[in-house]
Amino acid sequence: MSIANKLARKELIDMVPYQSARRLFASSGAMQGKIWLNANEASGPGTYQVSSDSINRYPDFQPENLINAYSQYSEIAPENLLATRGADEGIELIIRTFCQAYQDSILICPPTYGMYAISAENHGADVIKVPLTETMSLDLTGLKANVGKTKVVFLCSPGNPTGNLLSQQEIKTALELFAETAIVVVDEAYIEFSPEQSVASWLNTYPHLVILRTLSKAFALAGLRCGFTLANNDVITMLSKVIAPYPISAPVADIASEALAQPGLEKMSTRVQETDILRGQLATWLTAQTWCNEVFHSDANFVLFRCQSNELKDFIFNSLVAQGILIRDQSKQQNLANCLRISIGSERELSLLQQTITHSFTTTTAQTVAQEN
Repeated sequence: MSIANKLARKELIDMVPYQSARRLFASSGAMQGKIWLNANEASGPGTYQVSSDSINRYPDFQPENLINAYSQYSEIAPENLLATRGADEGIELIIRTFCQAYQDSILICPPTYGMYAISAENHGADVIKVPLTETMSLDLTGLKANVGKTKVVFLCSPGNPTGNLLSQQEIKTALELFAETAIVVVDEAYIEFSPEQSVASWLNTYPHLVILRTLSKAFALAGLRCGFTLANNDVITMLSKVIAPYPISAPVADIASEALAQPGLEKMSTRVQETDILRGQLATWLTAQTWCNEVFHSDANFVLFRCQSNELKDFIFNSLVAQGILIRDQSKQQNLANCLRISIGSERELSLLQQTITHSFTTTTAQTVAQEN
C-alpha cells in the first residue's frame, strides 16, 4: 500500500473524481484539432489585453474594479457579491461553510451538475437525492420530506445537463420549505440565456438564498475561471472566512471587468442571440432523425437528446469521436438512459457534426446491404 493510500481519508481511495470534458479526453492524444462540443463553452477566441505593471504584487482580496463591474451588470450591491474561481469554488465554499464534515448533508435533484455531490464527498458530507420528476420539475413532496435533514439544497436553473428552467413558483416553494433549516442555492450558470427568469431580485426576501453565476458560458470566458456568489451580507461574510486569501488574480480581474463593460455586454448579448438560433436549428434537426427518441427543451447553450437505444447512442458518440468531434455522454445520469448532450458551438461546427452523423449512418447502411448481398 502506498503512503498516499495509507494516510488518505478512507472514502477518497475509491472515489471517482468529477470527469470534466478535458479530463475525459486527456489521454486520447493531441488536444488540438478537435471540435469541443462537450463542455458548454462558447466558440471562438476572445481578444483581451492585460497589464503586467503590478504582476509582482498580490491582488486585492476582492478586486474593486471587478466587483463594481459585476455589481453594475447584475444590479446587486457590491457587499452582496463574492468573486470566486469559477462557480465551482462557490459550490465548495458553501459546503465547507455550512456543512460539518461527517455530520451534515447536502440535497441535490438529479439529473444535475455533478460537482455538487463531488464537492460534498470531498468534504465528508452526505448527499441526499430527490430526483426531478419525469417533466424535469422539482419533486416538492420529496423536498418537504427532507426538511430538517440537510444543510444545503442545490437547485440548478437552467439545469445541467437537462437544459430546462425550473419554474419560479417551484423555487419559491423550496425556499419557503427550507426557510429555517437550510441554505438554498440556485445555480444560474446559464441564466444569461433566460435573464428574465433569474431569482437574484429575491435576495432581500429570502436571507437563506444563495445564487451562483459564472463568466464561463455566455461570456465565453471558461478559461478565465471567474464566477460570482450572490447572497446576503451575513452569508458573504461567512464565505469570506473560508475562501483563499487571493482568489482572483489581477489579469483575471482585468479581463473580466473588460468583458462586463458595455462593449463586452453587447458582444455577450449578440452571442446569446446567435446561440439561441443555432440551438433551435439543432433541436429541429435532431427531432427529424429516426434514431432520436426525444429532444429535451433547453434554455441554455446545449441540447440534450435521447437515442432510440443504447447501441445507437454509442454508435453516434463513437462515430463523432472518430472524426475528432466531442460531445457528452449523459446516459449514466439518473433517468437519462441513452442520452447525449451537444454544446452549441459555431454554425460550422454544428454543420460538421450533422454531416458526420448522417455520413456514418449512410456508410453503415451501405456496408450492411453489401454484406447481406
